[in-house]
Parts: sequence; structure tokens; C-alpha cells
Amino acid sequence: MPVVTGMMNYVYTGCCNCLSRFKPRYKRLVDNIYPTSPDDGLVRSNMEKLTYYAVSHNEKLNRIGKYLAHRLNRDIYRQQTNYVKISMMAVDELLLACHSQGLNLFVKSLLTMIDKLLEANNPEYQLLATNSFVKFANIEEDAPSYDRNYDFLISQFSAMCYSDDDDSETKKKIRVAGLKGLRGIVKKTVSDDLQYNIWEKQNMDKIIPSFLFNMQEGFGSQESPRHDQGEERAEVLAETCLRNLMGSAAYNNIHAVLRPVLKHLDLHTLWVPNDFAVKVFKVVMYSMQSQYLYVVPHFLLLHLDGNSLTTDIKQSIVQILKETVAIAAESAVGSSVLEIFNSLLRHLRTSVDMRLSDGKGYIGQTRAVSNYNEKGEIEFEEAIIGTMGAFASILPDYQKIEIMMFIMGKVPLPNSISSALPSSGEEGGVLLLNMLLKSLLEVGKKYRTVSMVTTFPASFLQPLLSVSIVEDPGVRLIVQEILHTLMDRHSNRDRFSCNRNIPRDISELGLKVEKPSRQDILFIRRSGQELIWHLYRSVQCPDNAKENYIGVYTTLGLLSVELGSEEMLIDLFKVALAFQEYACSGDHQLAVKHRCAIHALVARYLNLLGQLTAEPALCQHIASVIEARQESYPQLLPPVNLDDGNTSRQSLPDTLPGQMLFQKESLMEVLSSSGHDVSRLATPLREELNVQERPGVNKADINSVHLEIESTNPSPLATRKLPMEEITFASFKSQLSRTMVDNHTGPSLDEDRVRRQKLREKFQNSTLEQLAVEADQRNKKLHETMQSILDSVVKSPVSPAGSPLRPDPTSPFQFKSVPTYEMKFPELTVY
Repeated sequence: MPVVTGMMNYVYTGCCNCLSRFKPRYKRLVDNIYPTSPDDGLVRSNMEKLTYYAVSHNEKLNRIGKYLAHRLNRDIYRQQTNYVKISMMAVDELLLACHSQGLNLFVKSLLTMIDKLLEANNPEYQLLATNSFVKFANIEEDAPSYDRNYDFLISQFSAMCYSDDDDSETKKKIRVAGLKGLRGIVKKTVSDDLQYNIWEKQNMDKIIPSFLFNMQEGFGSQESPRHDQGEERAEVLAETCLRNLMGSAAYNNIHAVLRPVLKHLDLHTLWVPNDFAVKVFKVVMYSMQSQYLYVVPHFLLLHLDGNSLTTDIKQSIVQILKETVAIAAESAVGSSVLEIFNSLLRHLRTSVDMRLSDGKGYIGQTRAVSNYNEKGEIEFEEAIIGTMGAFASILPDYQKIEIMMFIMGKVPLPNSISSALPSSGEEGGVLLLNMLLKSLLEVGKKYRTVSMVTTFPASFLQPLLSVSIVEDPGVRLIVQEILHTLMDRHSNRDRFSCNRNIPRDISELGLKVEKPSRQDILFIRRSGQELIWHLYRSVQCPDNAKENYIGVYTTLGLLSVELGSEEMLIDLFKVALAFQEYACSGDHQLAVKHRCAIHALVARYLNLLGQLTAEPALCQHIASVIEARQESYPQLLPPVNLDDGNTSRQSLPDTLPGQMLFQKESLMEVLSSSGHDVSRLATPLREELNVQERPGVNKADINSVHLEIESTNPSPLATRKLPMEEITFASFKSQLSRTMVDNHTGPSLDEDRVRRQKLREKFQNSTLEQLAVEADQRNKKLHETMQSILDSVVKSPVSPAGSPLRPDPTSPFQFKSVPTYEMKFPELTVY
């Protein structure tokens, strides 16, 4: 036998396989597919024989594959390119023909051959390997294999995506081949979690940058790909691969894709300009499953939180967030919405801190941030506000109300503005207030008001009104704009907000007026007085600008057309007369131009009210005053002008003639003759509501109770009975004082302190057994007391007829005591 073995080795090596009949049949079949001359190509007839043999003998597939791999390795070493191609052609045909359980064993040899080709670093070999792997990836296997490893292939295909070959055509082909190879791996592994885990960090860190690199290389190209050539362009193919990958990602795999995306954009400084980044995230968003869309904005915010980024990069990220959040908003529900807004508001606060501390970042830092840019911080804040508006535009109305209330909860109220920012005081509080109110206004623009009660809950309206009287005129104007946006249900705002002359006929304005609903009337009764009082206080501010006066007029006009009920009409006349009285009084140091502006506001507003009520006598009185002013004091009429260069508004007598003013008596007489109750018109506005003495108390709620009682009077001629005593803060205070005096006879503070000290010492000095015995004694005593109480309750047993029981009719009644807990009560009396 050793002699025969030696002879066979000699024959194989020196006699060109002349003894091939001693080879196994599968080897002979494999050898026969190779021609004598490599240029002749695959021997097709012999290939058919090999295919038939492989299909008929599945158990031989493993050996056929190993032998083909052996031949391939030898030909690669000898640089026999044509033989290498013949080997891969044979493998491809066997792969497509043999769909059986033995295919897994053959695949191992296939992957080994592909690895060898990729290692050769020959472009032609790399293209051969890629084509074979793509064919294999398109085959759906009956039984998955869990022992395959694609680490080497991922590394090689990813490297091919970065090819920098000198020949542009070769470079393009290699990159496209690398992308196709990665797509094949994803397709082969993404459908089964038990197979090779493609979502691991080391894999995604290679695959995702390869996609993004090729997308970036072709970004901005003006050439539009033809439909049939999209697969041959690297940037188009890379985008398709990224879409397929994101479409297959489950919830727990999304982070594996997004983290390499963010890292790639950071490393290659692709945030500024952000055109490419916007495209990438849009591709990601539109490819994901809809229920997971909210994850992307969350990751962007986390990236914004956890990195030391420059202002321009932060601004760019927020702008990208604005683009993506509109896509994600439809699927974002519940806490994820408030979480996004909370994060945006936190960055807004941080930016305000940065501006106030001259680039030192958070308050308390002493080291200035490098490349600090105040203009960039302002643009960053505007980008945040715009993002919140874009997000709110997609949300349902009920979530918009929640967001507005959430933002309002972040607003520092006037009594806490000075402590809003420790290092900046009043200035910091006002700046933060300005930014938060702008955010609230941006969200409010996306909301459509249906019911005032729903839009203005007390927890939202009261802090908003309290901010409307702060010292900063810009903040006051923003509050007025918020009220305009939320109160304007019929698009009347633009008809009021222009600074124009008084129209002779308000029909020129084209106002849309509807009768207020029952809910609107409830809102008026609840919050009307408070709203009017804050408007009155806002007009009194000495630093008002022209826009502030126009804003107050617009608010009053919207109140008239949106909530113009009978109850509200008198209050609106009342506040207008209060404005006039304040402008005429000499108790303040109000500039002449501001007094003229208030008079102009009153004239324009009373003209509106008179024509809305359509009372001829009322309109005649208002028109007579306006005509008198036009002749003698035109500065008391609109348009409002606070320009210091206007000399006509620099002088005004201390006391105006009576014909220049709207007379309260005349208005009361006209309104009374038309059936209105003008008793409240005679009451000064300051005495009716004093919010400074009673913060947070809405007297409109108390008055609404009396209104309900009065409305139940069956006779309109009956005399109304006013309450004998008004509930005020002083009465509550005096009652509390009397209660404290009455309770003064109780144990003093010293006695209570001694009792607590004894109890503390007892627990410190006593053992656990002593405390347990004492507690047991107390329990026994309590049980005995309860038993005695229950036994003391006596009830005579009653017969079904309802009389006491007695055994003998001639004997007296016999009563027997029964404990209460043993009595049987009727079923209907038991709760």
C-alpha cells in the first residue's frame, strides 16, 4: 500500500493526472468543467453533468464545494483569472440548482471562496465575489443557519464602499459592488433575530457610515438618475439601502442606526450647512415604521443635551428637529410630546443664561465658552421657538392646550421675576419671560379656538393676565398678541389691529359677529371682570408704546364681537369711561402724548360699541364728541402717534371742555332707556375689583352666583334684594382672629412641647418589651370600651307585625337588650 500511495502522488504531480480514473467521481466531474485552454470558458456539457450529479446526490454538495474552493484558491495563487471565473460560474449554477437541506454545507464553501476573492485585492475578483454573494442573498433558504459569521464580509464590503481607485469607472463599480454586498448581508440577516445579529454596534459602525459616505459623495449632483440606472449610481443605491435597513428596524434596533448617523455627522462636520443632514433624517423618518417615529426627535434632543456643541451646530440641529418633528408629531402621543417641549424649553433657558452671562454658559460657571456668538444664540432661540410651533401645528387641539398650559407653568410670574435668574435679576427674568411668551404665542397660532371656557382655564388665564401688567412693554405686547390669537375665532383681528382713523360706518370693516354661546356667557361671568381690570391696569403703564395701545384696543374689540353679551356690554362701556377718567385725572405723571393716545383709544372703541349696539341716541352722542374733537382737538382722535416730533400732541389743557368728553350720565340715560341695567356703570372700576389685595381671587365667580339668583325672579317688576353683607378679605381675616381667640383656652404651646418631649424620652429609654406590653394594654382597654358602648345600645326585638314580643297575651311586655351589631336591619336601609 505505501508503494501504491507513493506512485499515485508521483503520477498526480508529474504525469498531469493521467490516472484521474482513481479520483472520486465528484472530483472528476468538477475537473471536467475546466477546459484545456482557459480562454474557452466553461464546458457547458460537463457542467450539466455536474449539476445533475449534485442534484441527485445532495450529500456530495459539501465535498463538491470544498473541491471547488481548493481549485479556486490554487488558481488565485497562480493568477489564472479565467479559471477563477469558471469556478465562480460553476458555483453560481450549483447554488441556483440545489435547493435542499444540504445547501447549508455548500454555502460554507461558497463563503470561503468569496472571502478568498475579496482578500486578493483585485477589482475584478471583488466584482466576481460580490455578484456571487448577491445571488446567494436572493435565495430564500428553507432552514436558516445560525452558525454563519459575516464579520469579514462586512469589513470587506464596507472597505469597497470607500474605494479611491485612480480609474473613475473602476472606482464607481467597486463602490456599487460594496453597497450591493452590504445590502445582501442586511437582507440575509435582518429577517431572523436568531441568525447573525446585524444590529450589533461593531457592524452598524461600518455599514451606516458606508451608506452616508456614498450619499454625501453624490449629494448636490444636478444629474437626475434614470429609473433603469438607479442601481448603478452609488448615491442612489446607498439611499435605497438605508431606507431598506430603517424599514426593517424594530424599536430596540433603532438606536443602533441613529447613533452611527449622529456620530458620522459630528466627525465629518456635516451639521453646518445642514442640507445633507436634513436629507438623511428625512430618509430615516420616512422609512421607519410609523409607531416609532417619535424616537428620532428624542435622539436628536439627547444629542443636543449630551455634547458640547457650538451655537451654529445647535441651531442647525434644532432646524433639523423642526423638519423631522412635523413628520413624527402624528405618531407622538402622551408624555413624549411634553418631554420634547420640556427639553426645548430647557435649551431655551440655557441659551438665555448664556446671553446674560456673556458666554459663560450655565449660571455659576466661570470659564467662558469658546466661540461664543450672541447673534448665534438669538438665532438659536428663534429656531427653538419655530420648532415648537412646527410641532404644535400637527398635534390635536387638546394637546395644544396642554402644551400652552405646560409652557405657562414655566413662565416666572411678576412677583418672582427678580429671582428667576440668580445672577441677572430683573433683566434675566424679563428676557426669559419674553422668550417663553414667544414660544407660547407660536403654539397659540396653531390652535383654533372653539370654546373660550376650554381655551382659557383659570390655571392658564390668571397667570397670563398677571404677566400682562409687568413693567416691560414688550412683554405686555406679547401677552396681548396671545390673547388676540386665542380669542379671534372669526378672523376679525386684522380689522382691529391697524392704526387708522375712526370709520363712519363699521360695516366697512367687514366684521363677523355671532351671538355668544352659553359657554361663552359662563366664561364672561367667571373671568370677564378680571380680564377687564388687567386691561385697565395695562393702559395705566407710563412706558406704553403705540403698539401697546393698539393691542389693548384690539383685545377690547375682540371681546365686543366674540363675547358681546348683555352682561358684558355694560362692563365694556365702564372700562372705556374708566380709561377716559384716568387720562383726565391729574393724580399721575402721564405724558401728554400718552393721554392723547388713551383718549384716541376711547373714542375709537366707543364708536365701535355704539354702532354694535345700534342705538341711535348713543351713536349720536358719540358722533357729536368725535366731531367736536376734530374741530378743536384732533390729537384726541386716532390714529395713535407717540412721535416726539409731533408738536400737536405735546400740549393739552389740564381740564378738557365737557363737549370733548364722553359723558357718563348721557351714556347711562341712553342705555337705561333701552332696557339695560346701568347700576354697575356708576360704580368705580377700582372699587369693584382689587386684585392686588386679593391675588388669585376672582370676584366674577361670586358675582355670577348673584346673577343666577336674580335671573330666577319670576316678576321683572319685583324689587331685587341685594346681599346684606359682602364677603371680603377683611371679613375672613376678622373671623379667623375671633376663632383663634376662642381657641386660646386650649393647651398652650409650652404644654404641647412638654408632652412631645415626654413621649420622645419614653421611646428612647423604654425597651421593646415594655412598649409592647403598654400597647397591648391600650388595645385591651380600647376593646373593652368599644364593647361597653355596643352593649349599651338597646333595642327591643320587633315582631313582623311591628309590636314587641310576649309569650302570653295576659303577661306584660318583655323587652330584651340586643347588641347593635346583632340586629337585623331592613335591606333597603343598609348602605
